[in-house]
Amino acid sequence: MEHGYSILMGIFAGALLAYAGLMALTKDYKMLPLRARVSVKPKNEKLYMKQLAKVVALAALSPALSALVGLLNVIAGLIVLPLSGGILIWLGTKLMRGVE
Repeated sequence: MEHGYSILMGIFAGALLAYAGLMALTKDYKMLPLRARVSVKPKNEKLYMKQLAKVVALAALSPALSALVGLLNVIAGLIVLPLSGGILIWLGTKLMRGVE
């Protein structure tokens, strides 16, 4: 298991991308966990789910980048994960800003 970290992060990124794709295709607001549905009441649920799917897909890039870097060096992959995660989630908040 020389590349165990990269395999795990790749699977996690793939699962997040699959969830984002499913959200984008169905645009079903009930796919969100109950806690999220209670705290957020969007006016246009389909637009909200479309934008949220983009944000989840963007957030999935962080473990994917970490997996790619982890193939070369695991320590560097561990450093890339929180750095890219913070930047990509910040960009995601910018995407969600106009959605109500």
